[in-house]
Amino acid sequence: MSNILVTGGAGFIGSNFLNYMVKKYPENNFYNLDKLTYAGNLENLSLIENETNYTFIKGDIQDNKLVKSIFDKYDITTVINFAAESHVDRSIENPDIFLKTNILGTQVLLEAAKNKWELNSSDKYDTAYKNNVKFIQVSTDEVYGTLGSDGMFTEATPLNPNSPYSVSKASADLLVRAYNETYKLPINITRCSNNYGPHQFPEKLIPLMINNALEGKKLPVYGDGQQIRDWLHVKDHCTAIDKVYNEGISGEVYNIGGNNEKANIDIVKLILKKLGKSSDQIEFVTDRLGHDRRYAIDNSKITSDLKWEPSYVFETGLEETIQWYLNNQNWTKHIVTGDYMNYYKAMYNNR
Repeated sequence: MSNILVTGGAGFIGSNFLNYMVKKYPENNFYNLDKLTYAGNLENLSLIENETNYTFIKGDIQDNKLVKSIFDKYDITTVINFAAESHVDRSIENPDIFLKTNILGTQVLLEAAKNKWELNSSDKYDTAYKNNVKFIQVSTDEVYGTLGSDGMFTEATPLNPNSPYSVSKASADLLVRAYNETYKLPINITRCSNNYGPHQFPEKLIPLMINNALEGKKLPVYGDGQQIRDWLHVKDHCTAIDKVYNEGISGEVYNIGGNNEKANIDIVKLILKKLGKSSDQIEFVTDRLGHDRRYAIDNSKITSDLKWEPSYVFETGLEETIQWYLNNQNWTKHIVTGDYMNYYKAMYNNR
């Protein structure tokens, strides 16, 4: 039995992960620590909220006292850290919160794990990792910077972040690595490509375009729309982290990609086509500051070493995602209010 602390579990990826893992591993206990910022939504977890092996705790990963008490009270054996401010545009407008949450918050978690597990010798370290005592940092391919027209990010690609968001995630990754090297803390770092799927907050490309298309609004596309990303279905991401949790090699970094490189404008046009909407809704707006042109993930390490591979073909995954948003329009209406609408106006009006 493991006692697993999942941070940021009410957000998009974290909630999909908990919905998957709580049902799959009834013998393990899952503790969800989430601050419930604008992107955290407990509705995402309605399917598991009454499960006996699931507990929600409202709080901030920067709260030293709270985090320590969780480790002590629940005898935490594993941390899977999803908690992060994650939207690049918001990081450009307000870098402070990204640095505090993503770097200092991660350090609080690392320190609590180090002090609780006391694995500062090789024999303790090896035994602990075999028993799934580990810290998994969920990161992003954005820490690698940008690519030209060819090539792919590997785990050996130097970190070269270009936005306050990606700088904060790269910094957190380096902290996690340092706790492994210095304190013998068992760790893994996963770096994923762009996720899509159900429960994604509609500030990100795919849910934003679906929502606007349904409401008859303009679909704002940055620059020429030719920025290329690799797209990974969130459920594939969850199965990959599950693989790393159970079979990952201590201290290793794993890139997780969906083998689906697409230009933003092509995705927007595909969404409009599948919804039967006109491309006249597309509106090209001033490009994001420092906008990375292309990301591409080489996921051969995790596919060869851990025998994981993505199961979703992008077109099928996108169709399922569109259908989920069509079937759950009340979910979107519940969250697209207040802070989000003020932010939306600031980001896209008069551009």
